[in-house]
Amino acid sequence: MYKYIVKRLLLMIPTLFGAALLVFLLLRAIPGDVCEIRLAGTGLYADPAEIELCRENLGLNKPLILGLDTQFTDFVGGYLTFDLGDSMWTGRPITYEIGLRFKLSMQMAIMATVVAVAFAIPLGIISAVKQDTWIDYAVRTFSIAGIAIPSFWLGIMIILGLLIFTQAWFGEPWMPPIEYVSPFDDLGANLSQLIWPAVATGYRYSAVATRMTRSAMLEVLREDYVRTARAKGLMEKVIINQHALKNALLPVVTIIAIEFAFLIGGLVVTEQVFNLNGLGKLFVESVGAQDFALTQQLVMLVVLVFVFTNLAVDIFYAWLDPRIRYS
Repeated sequence: MYKYIVKRLLLMIPTLFGAALLVFLLLRAIPGDVCEIRLAGTGLYADPAEIELCRENLGLNKPLILGLDTQFTDFVGGYLTFDLGDSMWTGRPITYEIGLRFKLSMQMAIMATVVAVAFAIPLGIISAVKQDTWIDYAVRTFSIAGIAIPSFWLGIMIILGLLIFTQAWFGEPWMPPIEYVSPFDDLGANLSQLIWPAVATGYRYSAVATRMTRSAMLEVLREDYVRTARAKGLMEKVIINQHALKNALLPVVTIIAIEFAFLIGGLVVTEQVFNLNGLGKLFVESVGAQDFALTQQLVMLVVLVFVFTNLAVDIFYAWLDPRIRYS
C-alpha cells in the first residue's frame, strides 16, 4: 500500500506539470489585456504609454516563447517557495485572494456532499430492493427531478419560499445572511447562510448518486453470492448491508468524489444566487479582468483537488472491497 501511494504521488508531478503548461499557454492565447481593462475599462482616456508601462511591469510585453523562460518559471517555482505571486488586477497576493474564499467553498462542498450522501445512499438502496413498486417509482421521480431542475433555479425558489414563509408566520421577511461567518465563531449564523445553498446543490448531487446507487445495487443483488446467501437463510438486512452494499458502493464513491471536486470551483451560478463570495465567483471575476496570474492558480487549485480526490478514492477502494490489493 505504501509503495502504491508513493508511486501515485510521484506520478502527480508530470500530471501537474503538464496541466500547468497547458493552462499557461491557453490563457495567454485568449485575446484581451488586463492593463487595458484596468486603465481604460471605465471608458475614460488612458495614455498608451501608461498601458505599455503596465505591460512591462507585469511582464506581458514579451513574446510567448520568452514568457516561458520568465513567467512560466515563476509560475511553477512559486509552488516550491510557497509564493503564488500577486494578482494582476488587485495587486494583492494570490494566496490572500484565494484564502478569503477557500473556506467558504470548501465548507459548501462538504455540506452539499453530506446532504447528497444522506439522501442518495438510503434512497438508492430502497429503490433497488423495492424494484418496480410505487416506492421505486417515487424515488426515480425524485432523482429525475433533481437532474432536470437547475440548482440555481431551486435556490431562487428556496429564497422566495423563505421570504413568503417568514412574512406569513412572523410578519417580517427573512433572508440568509450575506456576510460569511466562520462556524468556529458563530455556528448558527454560519449554518443559516450556507445550509440553503448546500440543500439546493446537494439535491442535484444526490439525484445523480441515487441513480448510480440503484443501478449498482440492482446489479449486485443479481450476483450468485447474493442468491447463495439467501439460500443459506441469511436475513435480508444482513445480505444487503454486509454483502451487497460494499460492492455496490464502488462506482457510487467515484461519482461522489468527482462531484465533490467539481463543487470546489464550479458553483458559479449558485454563488451568484445566494450572493456567496466563493471560488466560483472569483473565477468569473479573474477571467473577466484578464487576470492570468489569478486564473491559472485557481485552475491549478481545482486540478490539485481532483488529483488528490482520485488518490483518496483509490485508497478507499481497498477498504470497501478486500479483493483489491495494491502491489
